[in-house]
Amino acid sequence: MSLHSAAAQMVTLAEAGGGHHNSLNPAVTGGSALAILLLLLWITTRFNRDR
Repeated sequence: MSLHSAAAQMVTLAEAGGGHHNSLNPAVTGGSALAILLLLLWITTRFNRDR
């Protein structure tokens, strides 16, 4: 499979799905990602005792 045909198939697949899913709310997804990143930041700073 050539790179061009693979890219064409990926574009067709992306357009067919529309790129949106009804169960994925952007606000909930973004808020969850922010909460997870803040939790990881807090864990990292708790274990960094060498300062």
